[in-house]
Amino acid sequence: MASMQNQPEESTAILIPPSPNTPLLGGGPRRRSRSKPIAAVAVSAILAVAALLVTVPRGIGGKGKTDDDTLSSPHLPSGTAVFSAGPAVARGFREGVSNKSFGPPPGDDRPFTWTEEMLSWQRSSFHFQPKKNWMNGPLFYKGWYHLFYQYNPESAIWGNIVWGHAVSRDLIHWDHLPIAMVPDHWYDANGVWTGSATTLHDGQLVMLYTGATYDLVQVQNLAYPADPSDPLLVKWVKYEGNPVLVPPPGIGSRDFRDPTTAWYTMDDGKWHIMIGSKLNKTGITMIFDTDDFKSFKLVNGLAHGVSGTGMWECVDFYPVSTTGENGLDSSCNGPDTKHVLKTSLDDDRNDYYALGTYDEGAQKWRPDDPSLDAGIGLRYDYGTYYASKSFYDQEKKRRVNWGWIYEIDSVTSDLQKGWASLQLDIVAEFEVDEEALEKAESNHVPYTCRAAGGGAALRGALGPFGLLVLANHQYAEQTPIYFYIAKGAKGKFNTFFCADHLRSSLATDVRKATYGSTVPVLDGERLSMRILVDHSIVESFAQGGRTCITSRVYPTRAIGSAAKLYLFNNATEAAVTASVEVWQMAAGKDDSAAHTPKWRTSSAAAAILLVFVIFFL
Repeated sequence: MASMQNQPEESTAILIPPSPNTPLLGGGPRRRSRSKPIAAVAVSAILAVAALLVTVPRGIGGKGKTDDDTLSSPHLPSGTAVFSAGPAVARGFREGVSNKSFGPPPGDDRPFTWTEEMLSWQRSSFHFQPKKNWMNGPLFYKGWYHLFYQYNPESAIWGNIVWGHAVSRDLIHWDHLPIAMVPDHWYDANGVWTGSATTLHDGQLVMLYTGATYDLVQVQNLAYPADPSDPLLVKWVKYEGNPVLVPPPGIGSRDFRDPTTAWYTMDDGKWHIMIGSKLNKTGITMIFDTDDFKSFKLVNGLAHGVSGTGMWECVDFYPVSTTGENGLDSSCNGPDTKHVLKTSLDDDRNDYYALGTYDEGAQKWRPDDPSLDAGIGLRYDYGTYYASKSFYDQEKKRRVNWGWIYEIDSVTSDLQKGWASLQLDIVAEFEVDEEALEKAESNHVPYTCRAAGGGAALRGALGPFGLLVLANHQYAEQTPIYFYIAKGAKGKFNTFFCADHLRSSLATDVRKATYGSTVPVLDGERLSMRILVDHSIVESFAQGGRTCITSRVYPTRAIGSAAKLYLFNNATEAAVTASVEVWQMAAGKDDSAAHTPKWRTSSAAAAILLVFVIFFL
C-alpha cells in the first residue's frame, strides 16, 4: 500500500479521559452533565488543510431520536429507486456448495429505500471487483499477476458460474480480460468452480478446477494455456480426458471440491494435491499424487480430519519458514519449515488455519497444538472474509493470500447495485493509564466482542476505546473499531479487538453484528491498530496483524463528504493517550469502476472531513 500513500494528513498525541457519566455510543441510560468545550482537529482528506474547531456536542450516540435517525421517502431526492428487500434466499445448496446468501435473516430484512448515490458509493476502489455482478485462483506468470475468479455474467447473485479473468502488475491496478472458461462440457455443465494453478519445473502452467456435471457431481478437471508464450494467458484449453478425478468411494458426490496448488516431493518424484470433503460431520482433507496431472491416486486415506467441523472447502496447504521472513514455494520442506493447513468451513463460513508438521513419507499432517487444530482454533480473519486462496509470488519471494469479502445486505440490494462482494489508511496507537490498570478489579463475567448489551456501547473500567469510522456528524451511523481490556478472575489481562456493525447503517435490510477476538499483546508493547477504509470495505489489523477483522458496511448518511472519523473512549476508569496518522490513498485504477471515485476531485471543496475529537466530560 505504500505506493498509494501520500504524506500523513495529521499526526498528534491526544489524551482521552475516561467518560464515567455519558455513554458516547449509546446503548445505556443517559445522564445529563454539563459539557466542557472540546478541542477537535479537522483534517481535510483531499487538501490536507488543518484547522482548529471548538464545539460542544450533546447527547452523543444516545438513543434519542434526531433528524438523522430515520430516512423517509418524502425527503429523498427525485429519481430514488424504491424496492422491497424480500426474504433471504439460500443460493448454492442445490449445487452442493456453501450458502452464498449472507444477508439479514428472515424477519430482519424489512424493505429499505436505497438511492443510486448510496449504492454507487459502496463500490470499492483498491479492492478488486468485477465489472459487475457476483465474484469469488491467483497466480504470477511472466511479469503479470493473474486473478481467475468465479463470476456470474448474468446476475449479481451466485449461479451460472464462469471464470472471469483480470491482470495486474502490482495487485492494485487491474485490467479486465475476456472470460477465461465457461461451462461448455458435461463435466462442468453446472459451473466452472474454484481451481488452483501449479507452475511445473520447466515453467509450464497447469490448472486444476472443480466442475459440476449435469447431475451436479463434483469432479476435478485439467486445463492449460493455449499459448504458453502469451503473458496474459488469454486463451485456455480443457484436457480432452476430463475429468481427471472423481469422488472416491465413501465420499459424497457433492462433497469433493476445490483442489489446492500442487507441491513436489523429491523422495517419490511425484506431485501432490489436497482436496477437502467430509465424512458425516468430520471435516477431512485427502492427498492425491500424480506424475502428469492426468491420472491421480489417493494416498494413504485421509491426510487429516477434525470431528464436528463439517464440510471443508477451499482447503489451502503451504509451507512457512520458522527462521526467515520470506515466503516459501509450495514444494519446500525441511527442519526449519512448518506447514499451514487452512480450511473454509461450510457450516459457519469462516476461514480457519493451524500450524503443524507435514510428514512426506506418510503423507500426513499433524497440528502442533491439537486444541488449535484446523476448524476449531485460529482464524485468518474475524469479520466478513471467506474462501481464501494463496499463491507463492516468486517475483517478490512472498506468499499472497486472496480472500472473498462477502456481502451482508439483501439479495434485492445486490441486484439493484449490479455488482457484489473512501480510500484511507489510518494508523493509531493507544496507551492506557498505568494507575487504572493497577486498580482495575477482576471481572468474573467473561467478555467477548459479541457480548450482549451493545458492542462498543457495553462499557467497562478499561474499555472500549478506539476509532469511529464512517460516522456521520450526529452519530446516527458509525462503525467503531476498538480495544477492550478485561481483567480475568486470576488477575490476567486479556485484550480484545472488535468491530461493531450494530450502528453502521440505518438500512433495515443489512445484517449487523459485532466481530472480533482476543489479540496477543507483548510486555511493554503499545496497543496499535491499522485501518484501511475503501468505501464500504473496512479492514482492521491489531498489533501488526495478529488479529484481523474485515468489515462490510453500508452507510446511508455517512458517505462522501458526510463521512467522518472520530476518536472515542468509553472506559469508565481509564484515561487513554492516542497517537493517530491518516493518509488519503489514491484510487486504484480499475476498468471495472462504474463511477468516478467520489473522493478524487480537483475542486476546492474537500470531499470528506476527518475529525479527531477529545472528549472532556
